[in-house]
Amino acid sequence: QVQLVESGGGLVQAGGSLRLSCKASPLNYAMGWFRQAPEKEREFVASISTNGGVTKYAEFVKGRFTISRDNFKNMIYLQMDSLKPEDTASYYCAQSYGDSAYFSRELVRYWGQGTQVTVSS
Repeated sequence: QVQLVESGGGLVQAGGSLRLSCKASPLNYAMGWFRQAPEKEREFVASISTNGGVTKYAEFVKGRFTISRDNFKNMIYLQMDSLKPEDTASYYCAQSYGDSAYFSRELVRYWGQGTQVTVSS
């Protein structure tokens, strides 16, 4: 059983930054971040391959968000800059079944409990 625990969410003004963290026990395979706004489906945000060499981003966060991992510390990070009110959502850490960064919601094996991000205008 894998445990994923997110932290770092909060309230920030538009244009501000937040850094989300995810502690994985253990940290294996490709990892990703998804988000879900009220009354909307959970959507892909970013992912990173097992060795960190490949990253993938949703179009709406390209150039603003950066995903990274520290395999020694069993940590995954999502640096979020230039935040917009439409980024408001619960953000979920996710682990895939394999090593590739190219995985969708259907290929998520484990989910974290989520952390809330609220961006005020």
